[in-house]
Amino acid sequence: MLEAAVEALMIILDPTRLPFMFLGISVGLLIGLLPGLSGTVGMAILLPFVYGMDPFSGMAMLIGMAAVLHTGDTFPSILIGVPGSSGSQATIMDGYPLAKKGEAGRALGAAFFCSMVGGVIGGIVLFISIPLARPLVLAFGSPELFMLAILGLSMVGILAGNAPIRGVLVGLIGLMLGAIGAAPAVPEYRYTFESIYLFDGLPLAVVALGLFAFPEIIELLAKKQSIAKTEKLKGGWMDGIKDSLRHKWLIVRSSALGSIIGFIPGLGGSVVDWITYGITKQTTKDNENFGKGDIRGVIGPESANNAKEGGALIPTLLFSIPGSGTTAILLGGLSLMGIQAGPRMVNEDISITLSIVWTLVLANIFGAAACILLSKYIARLSLIPATKLVPFLLVILMVASYQSSRNFGDLILFVAIGLLGLVMKRLDWPRAPLLIGFVLSTATERYLWISMERYGFTWLLQPGVIVIGVLIIVLLFGGYYLKRSSEKSSAA
Repeated sequence: MLEAAVEALMIILDPTRLPFMFLGISVGLLIGLLPGLSGTVGMAILLPFVYGMDPFSGMAMLIGMAAVLHTGDTFPSILIGVPGSSGSQATIMDGYPLAKKGEAGRALGAAFFCSMVGGVIGGIVLFISIPLARPLVLAFGSPELFMLAILGLSMVGILAGNAPIRGVLVGLIGLMLGAIGAAPAVPEYRYTFESIYLFDGLPLAVVALGLFAFPEIIELLAKKQSIAKTEKLKGGWMDGIKDSLRHKWLIVRSSALGSIIGFIPGLGGSVVDWITYGITKQTTKDNENFGKGDIRGVIGPESANNAKEGGALIPTLLFSIPGSGTTAILLGGLSLMGIQAGPRMVNEDISITLSIVWTLVLANIFGAAACILLSKYIARLSLIPATKLVPFLLVILMVASYQSSRNFGDLILFVAIGLLGLVMKRLDWPRAPLLIGFVLSTATERYLWISMERYGFTWLLQPGVIVIGVLIIVLLFGGYYLKRSSEKSSAA
């Protein structure tokens, strides 16, 4: 195995193949920089070019793009409070408040360093998992997947701060919005009002942009000020790296969690960062600054969202089970190059599998290094006056919303959800729980339905279900205990 790994590294570093990896990295960073675009878009752009290509070059390009997407999407999340993609939504919670304080460089430095480490850990997990993955993938049935969705939903109260009831209510609204369109388990359409646009449900990108981006843009315009409330930036990217090294165990823990969640097919990469953020907040002392500009709120989710790519490739490559739109298109790319995903990837095609591992690791290192070098200059966006920045952002956001389904309804939905987000922001209601409920609604309903149909109520007694249930209880009560302890110590 070690000899094959060294051989795969030599293949990737071949001067005729290395440029393809850098091309993929460039496309991934550009897609990440533009709010609302996803890895699916990047894969769709590159897919036509891989037809007939050498498999090593083609995979270097595709994996290079996928590896750094969640590095580049950190820029809009931190600088303008707009989710660059579905994997960077939780970064907004503390990254954007840090930018408002003039500490954008610090937040970006921490985010990119953690993304790099998380991506490398994800690659290591993929390498280790190649011979061990089969029994693990097959161990997760619908009951365990349902409980993992419930684990994600349990974060709604945690992210609501001092108003958990509001968080639960907002999470329920998210579940209701997620129920619009085709039911996942039965052949019927719900709440569509005979509108063809609603048949496929509400696009996640439009909901995320409207909920977080629209209110921030309106607030900036109303106050006629720049994003940063200071006249000059405080703290550079080196400060962010020092913060990350100070919380090194948080990086390792979050990366491991991201790899595990990414490896579970069907859970969806868009919830990894929320689960990691919630667990980080619950298991950290002195967490009263979370949501107000705590660097740990950047370190946790940014470590996880790059690490999950390594985990997501395990079922994709070994069992042809894509966990997201990005990995589904990746399977198509493999077919175009004459490669069949499945057990062959650890036998006849082991050199290609190991080249994917190396590409994942190298792309994360090169991508993070590029972003760190650019962060000093791009961070200055937070000093541009709103009157000059907002019109440009509004055009980008409208285009990003429209590309979701290329329907005029996308623009109407963007404004409608944006107004809802603005009202929630003015009333101090948490917006993150709505997005979590929306993202997890389909998975929750589908796996509950399948579990009840197959097992009745006996699925509640399965070992995996009990273990995850205990984990949920421990997180909820452990977080409550930590909060009370910190309140008592501060009062004393």
